[in-house]
Amino acid sequence: MEHNMSQNEFALDIRGLSVEYRTDEGTVKALNGLNLSIKKGTSLGLVGETGAGKTTTGLSILKLIPDPPGKIVNGSIELFGSDLMEKSDKQMRKIRGKEVSMIFQDPMTSLDPIRTVEDQIAEAIRKHENLKRADAVKKARDVLELVGIPAHRGKEYPHQFSGGMKQRVVIAIALSCNPQLLIADEPTTALDVTIQAQVLDMMKKLREKYGMSMLMITHDLGIVADICDEVSIIYAGQVVEHGTLDDVYRHTLHPYTKGLFDSLPNMEDRTAKLKPIKGLMPDPRDLPKGCAFCPRCDFATERCKTEAPVPVYRNQEHYVCCHLYNSESFCQSEVTSNE
Repeated sequence: MEHNMSQNEFALDIRGLSVEYRTDEGTVKALNGLNLSIKKGTSLGLVGETGAGKTTTGLSILKLIPDPPGKIVNGSIELFGSDLMEKSDKQMRKIRGKEVSMIFQDPMTSLDPIRTVEDQIAEAIRKHENLKRADAVKKARDVLELVGIPAHRGKEYPHQFSGGMKQRVVIAIALSCNPQLLIADEPTTALDVTIQAQVLDMMKKLREKYGMSMLMITHDLGIVADICDEVSIIYAGQVVEHGTLDDVYRHTLHPYTKGLFDSLPNMEDRTAKLKPIKGLMPDPRDLPKGCAFCPRCDFATERCKTEAPVPVYRNQEHYVCCHLYNSESFCQSEVTSNE
């Protein structure tokens, strides 16, 4: 079953995206036929381990894959119905920041240490809006207030801010031109837990206020539960399970998704042992022929070694790529679970 929504209902629609990094050591297959879509005004969590292809997905949307060695070899990326693969570099520069913005992982490396904070935000504003410098600085101060930083601190430099405040500045830059789609790549990794909660809460409020769509890239299922409407689980450059929060959290299907939940601490039973997923992510230069998760899966069969699974739908939103399931098994399980 293919999604049957009309094109204009999607903020982002990625179909069959494949990205390779061609190096002397071999070809790294970072994304392998990735499908991902975000409805307008909703938030999608993209969850997976380090090396699963999450950041490559974000950079592909902005067309910032370093080339060489990176190459988009296949697939389409549509942003609000417009095909980004057909855009020139000049057109992409206009789109970045205005239509789609990205908050990068580490605020320490995203900011220029020798320019004031308001100056850096004002530059982003002037790039997209035809404003005089004084007006851009005024707007920059307004954006700082929006993310909870007093406007007068705009005259300060990044080193005068704490980690949490720096991340707020990075978010202010990303939001300065009211983008319609916000990509957040592990935006709270460098922050301690209390600051993390504040930053996430702020992002949630701003998203609701402006009706933005959001792609939240993370390895943290707790963050997704807190901030997202839907979730896609990515493994070895492919989405292996997708659905609403309720679908994926209450009706977990893929053995990998189950493994991610099992490796979380159990707050009810503090003595329960964590169950980490055995083994490691496969080498992206030498992926298994069939299902990429097969070598780590307790349920793997001979078929899994040779044949790549295709999506099987549990309902209109929720699908899984796994040979354990077929449409008949869902019909039976729905009947038994309702009894």
